[in-house]
Amino acid sequence: MPLSDLTTDTATVLYLGQRDRQEDAVVSDFSHGKGIGFAVLSDGMGGHGAGDVASKIIVSEMFSELLFSCASPELIRDTAPQILTAAVEAANTRLRSHAEAEALEDVMGGTLVTTVVLDGVLRWISVGDSPLYLFREGALRRLNENHSMASRIDLLVEKGLMDEAEAKAHPQRHCLTSALTGAAIDRIDCPDDGLPLERGDVVIMASDGLQSLSDPQIRAVLTRHRGADSRALANALLDQVRQAEAPQQDNVSIVVIRMLEAVPARGRADGALAAFGRDMSEAGRRWFSPGRGLRAAERTSS
Repeated sequence: MPLSDLTTDTATVLYLGQRDRQEDAVVSDFSHGKGIGFAVLSDGMGGHGAGDVASKIIVSEMFSELLFSCASPELIRDTAPQILTAAVEAANTRLRSHAEAEALEDVMGGTLVTTVVLDGVLRWISVGDSPLYLFREGALRRLNENHSMASRIDLLVEKGLMDEAEAKAHPQRHCLTSALTGAAIDRIDCPDDGLPLERGDVVIMASDGLQSLSDPQIRAVLTRHRGADSRALANALLDQVRQAEAPQQDNVSIVVIRMLEAVPARGRADGALAAFGRDMSEAGRRWFSPGRGLRAAERTSS
């Protein structure tokens, strides 16, 4: 299927979990018919409320940068990695300026995962441990790097140097190895090439709060609700998180992007007109059934 024949169905949801504050922030812009859209998600960190401020700064700065860039899709096609990297650097600089202006003693910052879909091709940039998944034909795989100790600890399990249960409960498992804090960013994941998407693909962006579910559990939810719209998929994932009842459940934010076959503009108009005609015909049959139309006309004229 040509890439131009794909369109998106998207939804975003947030869940407080067992925390006192919502330190996740998310925004998306997939305006229908533009052929381009993007989403930004950040999981904030920092003491005394700095985490929620940090995530909002990151998301708002990325949003403003990408909103301007996406107004010229040809720029994204030709220089997506440069545009995304420049936007991340701008967000990081904005964080540093805020921390200096407020004379904050605690480190404030956050993770970031940002996606852009243009002509059916997915591009992304990420810093930290917020996951980006692709669900395709029943298989779930993580697309972006995991900038936390979890990836290193899991490597020890693969080499037989640590028990899996010990690895899952390791106290340093969620320690970040890269994040936006206003200082130099240690690692950025931004592939040079985009990933062509296919009809039926589901892209999941999330904060690490979703990872109270294992990948097999996430895959099972998506498989069970295969064919559902993006809102239903996002809510189904959140329902599974609630049912897991993980102690100290972190905030959860999720963006779901489903790839659908686009309906040509003429086809949409013809389909809408046909549906309108069917609805009017059915209404007419119900209202002007034998004997009813005459009585209705009599009431109107009386």
